[in-house]
Amino acid sequence: MSAGGLERRYRRLLAVYPWEHRRAYEEEMLAVLLDGARPGQTRPSAGDAVNLIGAGLRARLRVSARGFTEPAWADAAAVTGVLVALLLLAAAGKSLLEQVVSDPSLPPRLAPGGPDLVDWLRVAGWAAVGLAALIGLRRVAAGLAWAGVVGWLVLVGPGITGQPSYVIDTLPQFALALVAAAALTVPAPPRRALAVLGTRRLAVLLLAPLAAVALLALNRATRPAFTSGPVSYQRLYELEASSSTVVWLYVAGFAVAGLAVLVSLATLAPGVRRRVAVMLAPVAALALLIDTALAGWAASTMHMGHVIPLVPAQWAALVLTPAVTFLAGVLLVRRREETLRMVALGRAADRERPTA
Repeated sequence: MSAGGLERRYRRLLAVYPWEHRRAYEEEMLAVLLDGARPGQTRPSAGDAVNLIGAGLRARLRVSARGFTEPAWADAAAVTGVLVALLLLAAAGKSLLEQVVSDPSLPPRLAPGGPDLVDWLRVAGWAAVGLAALIGLRRVAAGLAWAGVVGWLVLVGPGITGQPSYVIDTLPQFALALVAAAALTVPAPPRRALAVLGTRRLAVLLLAPLAAVALLALNRATRPAFTSGPVSYQRLYELEASSSTVVWLYVAGFAVAGLAVLVSLATLAPGVRRRVAVMLAPVAALALLIDTALAGWAASTMHMGHVIPLVPAQWAALVLTPAVTFLAGVLLVRRREETLRMVALGRAADRERPTA
């Protein structure tokens, strides 16, 4: 192998470093590495490879950490924290109403027993998180959100041995709580979420989840009554009604609420909008994984009559899928914005170029 082959191998290792670092120091580092090579050496030594990869990864982490201090990330974190708090408030409100509103399609012996202290604490807690974030008490909001994360770990986490299906079903809510806590921990100016969203977008983000919860409560209260004989009804996920037309009216209501939220977020500044999507993507990926890859496990656990433990590969997927999704989203956003920046520079250069 020629010296050119050794140089190519070193350049591959140096590619671990961020581009900005390579542009400034790659030739100098390469010269030092080649000067220190043994006569006839054809491959980087194991020590050199480990040192270069480790130092390159540390440099990338430093660059990534600096990147998260950009104003667009702070704005996106402020918006995401409020948005997720409102979503979790809606989920907590739905659970509370299920303990208040009777379901006529169920036998009387299955009537709800009423909300307990945890139901009320969830509603009050996430309402306080959203309110504190909006009025500028970011640290209070972050502290309450982290308390919600710890509460899930204490109250729900131990059930993985006895009630694994319930724990897995609530993992997306735990992931949302983790996203809210992390987003609200990012430093941002006071009341930044309100400034970025504006009153109209904020009104939509407040009213859309409330409307969805109200539709679910209405559907629960108006389901076909339970009888000992046959009952004619239509069902779509959790929606039940006496006819398919009524079911699709409910679906239309949910679609309008969801579309209103999407349109509100789509009108944000592009940089903020992309980052909000990146922060929420891990939760969507986790929910999709549970609904697809773990669907067979959930069905088996339900029908076998005993607990079926998750295998290590399944646990690894539950942990790694959100993390990989987030990192991939960060890289895609950076690549997209770097491409847009280069295109803008090219257009500016073309405008300044004198014509013949």
